[in-house]
Amino acid sequence: MNVQFDFSGRHVMVFGGTTGINLGIAQHYAMAGARVSVASRKQANVDAALATLGAQAFGVVADVRDEQAVGAALAQAVACHGPLDVLVSGAAGNFLAPAEQMSSNAFKVVVDIDLLGSFHVARQALAHLRQPGASLIFITAPQSTVPMMYQAHVCAAKAGVDHLARVLALEWGARGIRVNAISPGPIEGTEGMRRLAPQGAEGDALVRSMVPLGRMGTTADIARLAMFLGSDAASYISGTVIACDGGAQGQLSPMVAAAAMAMPKQD
Repeated sequence: MNVQFDFSGRHVMVFGGTTGINLGIAQHYAMAGARVSVASRKQANVDAALATLGAQAFGVVADVRDEQAVGAALAQAVACHGPLDVLVSGAAGNFLAPAEQMSSNAFKVVVDIDLLGSFHVARQALAHLRQPGASLIFITAPQSTVPMMYQAHVCAAKAGVDHLARVLALEWGARGIRVNAISPGPIEGTEGMRRLAPQGAEGDALVRSMVPLGRMGTTADIARLAMFLGSDAASYISGTVIACDGGAQGQLSPMVAAAAMAMPKQD
């Protein structure tokens, strides 16, 4: 079955929307006719993304850790494309490290990007979200519910993102704003997989063996779910965290452990 979405005349903004999963989401919304805005902290990434998003796209540089920069980016996007119909908050950071070797600053960097950044995006966007009718989508991760070695910072941050989505769904539902989160599994060709999975043919085989459907996901898999959540077809869905993972989320800890074991040993 070929499902078609039409976002003509709607404004979709994706924070972190210049690379990986988030770029795939922005591209699919653009192909569905949306006026797309993307934000990233690197100008080069913004420029590269805009080259793939079409003439209607708008891009701006902003670090989600800086609340004022987030607010300014949203104001610029709204000035260009109008109120937000769909907002995707997907900026994230990650690295492998045992908790005993992780500095407070290293832990804080990930929490500031993933959790505090998600709050900044949502809080600053509230005045710009179409009311009623807007859809706010957070990109979370399996670490939010599955404890994984070498991922204390991400497990803590993403658990917070999940509950942030649930709380905002409660608080903003009366305004007609829906809030949900997507939890991607192993997605091929992404920076996350380069950081968190063993590489090469054996690594790919290991990852596939952990996925009941027998394959890694694609950015299109996540983008289609994001479009569903942003569409009128999901008008009664709010406060949920939806896994898009081929059934793998409870089985990925060995993947991360294997990636950590393959890292060069430090003296």
